[in-house]
Amino acid sequence: MNTIRLTAAQAMVRYLSVQMAEDGKPFLAGCWGIFGHGNVAGLGEALHGIKDTFPTYRGHNEQTMAHAAIAYAKQLGRAHAMMVTSSIGPGALNMVTAAGVAHVNRIPVLFVPGDVFANRGPDPVLQQVEDFGDGTISANDAFKPVSRYFDRITRPEQLLTALPRALRTMTDPADCGPVTLAFCQDVQAEAFDWPEAFFAPKVWRLRRVQPDPVELETVAALIAGAKAPVIVAGGGIHYAFATDALRDFAEKHGIPVVETQAGKSALPWDHPMNLGPVGVTGAASANTVCARADLVIGVGTRFQDFTTGSWALFANPERRLISLNVAAYDAMKHGAEPLCADALVGLGAISAKLGAKKFAAPEASLKADWFAAVDPLTDAPATGNALPTDMQVIGAVQRGSGPDAVVMCAAGTMPGELHKLWKSQRPMSYHMEYGFSCMGYEIAGAMGIKMAQPDRDVICMLGDGSYMMANSELATACMMGVKITVVITDNRGYGCINRLQMATGGAEFNNLLKDAWAVNASNIDFRAHAAAMGATAVKVSTIAELESALAQGKTVQGPFVVVIDTDPYPSTPHGSTWWDVAVPEVSDREQVRAAREKYEAALLRQRAN
Repeated sequence: MNTIRLTAAQAMVRYLSVQMAEDGKPFLAGCWGIFGHGNVAGLGEALHGIKDTFPTYRGHNEQTMAHAAIAYAKQLGRAHAMMVTSSIGPGALNMVTAAGVAHVNRIPVLFVPGDVFANRGPDPVLQQVEDFGDGTISANDAFKPVSRYFDRITRPEQLLTALPRALRTMTDPADCGPVTLAFCQDVQAEAFDWPEAFFAPKVWRLRRVQPDPVELETVAALIAGAKAPVIVAGGGIHYAFATDALRDFAEKHGIPVVETQAGKSALPWDHPMNLGPVGVTGAASANTVCARADLVIGVGTRFQDFTTGSWALFANPERRLISLNVAAYDAMKHGAEPLCADALVGLGAISAKLGAKKFAAPEASLKADWFAAVDPLTDAPATGNALPTDMQVIGAVQRGSGPDAVVMCAAGTMPGELHKLWKSQRPMSYHMEYGFSCMGYEIAGAMGIKMAQPDRDVICMLGDGSYMMANSELATACMMGVKITVVITDNRGYGCINRLQMATGGAEFNNLLKDAWAVNASNIDFRAHAAAMGATAVKVSTIAELESALAQGKTVQGPFVVVIDTDPYPSTPHGSTWWDVAVPEVSDREQVRAAREKYEAALLRQRAN
């Protein structure tokens, strides 16, 4: 057997660089890294040696550079991914939140945090977290609950099994998610005689899981016998590249489609079978067909509480649930009749069983009434308004965007407003991290999207709260010349949660800056801050000025930031459904007691299965 002598770190990156996707390109598009004493000597030297074929990108924060990697993989439908490395201790723990984002959203990313010395010679090493009762614990054990596969590399030869397992996890649609290989820093530098065959290029295919015949017969019979079925389209539609299959299925069988946050853009917004966004941030058109449906067909969805209205939305007493999902864990939720299969394959198989079966199309008035109600909210005001609404901002951005642009967001007010109001025309033109709703994902995520699809315009919409949470990768985007458009809506606080606080009977407290404990009033100049990091930045006051700025921004090289003050109180008054947010049983405040009465009444509509 021919061997080659390399350090463990050199072997890792050489192996990773030749793992290929079906399109002939490397599955891993490179590595995001912030170096420290836990990875700079071993992995740093190894990555330098291969930098021309396996690039390393430098971030400004471990969490946000991981967000960029996650967004990259998500935008490409999980067909490609990235590696992220950090030092031990604080650097590693900064990535745990991002691992949660990847885990919840079923997104592949390879985390390689440095770890303590396997030989324990300098124990305790700088930044080491010591467990008084377990000598094997390090800070990296925090990754275990948010990793689909976790391993600690304490010997070089362990990579011979750990790396194939990592790639298997990241490329398996049913088990896809983050992988953590905690890499002991002394082991990174150890040499080993590796089999040359270990570094032979390997192609990882997208597995199309076929449906079980019995499950298929059961599901097809349920659909055939239904009176008013509806399809809930989730992110799995995009990951299976099944948007055309969904359109064909809906058209052939006359079953309306509603879209989750992850599933939005599965069908064009104006397709007659697309009834729009579903759930708490949903349209009245979509929620109406869901409330009366006797059969709910989930395709690639986790049935998150925002989708189901905390399981109060599907109100038909005869309602049954089907879940077509590549992951058995998701397919079995809430008593659903499962069909464990790839969405593309599964829809085709069901359609073949249904034959010419076709249901009556939903009445066109549902969509017409919805848009008649909400379109005026996004219109430009007839005269300049002193404090624009988020809905008007969305309208301005929509009018200035091409059909292939990608709008993205993650947390705060904008996800709900965008879900309801944004009119997606192409698949993957709507990128929302709402599985974990992680504040701070936005700017880094926009950068990752643009790196994944350089030919598409990428528009990042975020509030002042998310911007303050994590803005450092704007400097990275400037440094790398990544063109993104960032629209910052400054409502001077956490406006979304402030409205929720008020809706549950609470007093305005600690959300808007005016209601927070302070000695001096907060008055942040976001335009100046963005400009200081290298972005071209402007501040506008009206919707007309915003539209003009967005048009001018198209000619700007590198990141373009536009800041606009908005009113923190209004939101789209149409659509939506109940969401279970527990209200205190006891309070001195009458508003809370009244909210509790409404809450208890709403709980009666909730059903587990």
